[in-house]
Amino acid sequence: MIITHIKADGFRNLKEIDFCPENGTNIIYGENAQGKTNLMEAVWIATGEKSFRGARDRDLIAFDSDKAEVEVSFRDNSREQVIAITLSKNPPKKRVLLNGVKLRSASELLGKLLCVVFTPEDLELTKGSPERRRDYLDRCISQIKPLYSGVVTRYEKVLAQRNAVLKNIYLGISRRDELDIWDEQLAKPCAYISMMRCAYTDVLNSSASRLYESISRSRERLQLEYLSTVYGNLRGRNDYKTAMAEEYKELLRSLREEDIRSGFTTAGIHRDDMGVFLDDMPVKDFGSQGQNRSAALCMKLGQARVLHTETGERPVVLLDDVLSELDRYRREFVISEFNQSQTVITSCEGERIKGCAREMREGRLGS
Repeated sequence: MIITHIKADGFRNLKEIDFCPENGTNIIYGENAQGKTNLMEAVWIATGEKSFRGARDRDLIAFDSDKAEVEVSFRDNSREQVIAITLSKNPPKKRVLLNGVKLRSASELLGKLLCVVFTPEDLELTKGSPERRRDYLDRCISQIKPLYSGVVTRYEKVLAQRNAVLKNIYLGISRRDELDIWDEQLAKPCAYISMMRCAYTDVLNSSASRLYESISRSRERLQLEYLSTVYGNLRGRNDYKTAMAEEYKELLRSLREEDIRSGFTTAGIHRDDMGVFLDDMPVKDFGSQGQNRSAALCMKLGQARVLHTETGERPVVLLDDVLSELDRYRREFVISEFNQSQTVITSCEGERIKGCAREMREGRLGS
């Protein structure tokens, strides 16, 4: 997959940007606060995802502008397409077009423009909260199965309703049997999401572990495992509509009194995690900073490999100032891994990154 043209205006501090990236490696460098990350963010929202900075749509519009416009043209294995997004302040509105056709929401773009973004914050993926790893898994799966994101959204809405009822029961406002309808509505989405997350974790583990074997020179073994609060063993299961859903409903009934006392649902996919282990030890607890970074790095690199395998498309790779956070060996490892993908790199150290990329092209990497 190749991005052929990027336009942006009024998006944060970007003004009248008109950029045609090369098919290979593109390096954008300069001082801080010049808009390098903003350009990456503009491309990223064209994938249908939310800002990787966690920003709201209205925060993406420049202070001195009433609207922000982003247009990204790209070519996949079969054709060229154009995504156009307009964010307005007054009234707050988001307009999304794919090839000139208006979409109901940006989520309909999922699976169209395939990108992998890598930021310095991603190097903390293994040490961060379980919520961060859950979100990471959900984003990865949504790129391959676009309808998956709708199931996650539905689960979150029903969960919020169930938690509200739990609080009302504790206060004497609602009855216990009111939970039955919310348990029923939670069951299948929970089972489906659990199944999909476990299956993706297994596939990611296969790629990431091989990458870690290379980056560690076979000194350590990386293992990723989906840790469910509902199911003992998820591998090979696909009965999410029947037995898996019933198992979750039974668990919810058994935990009902505890949930009422707590005021929230204590078991479900919102409490799960992806365990990251080195030689069977949790890397977040026992790994060094370098080991944690290498594990996170291989997870992101593995994500790109899985996306290519599952879709047949090499994703566009966005490396936002991440290479400057790595030592020379890991920096060269990343650039070598993405040698065949279109890559956009931002950095404050342009000359050093250009030199590394030049060595890669000339076959002198790592010499």
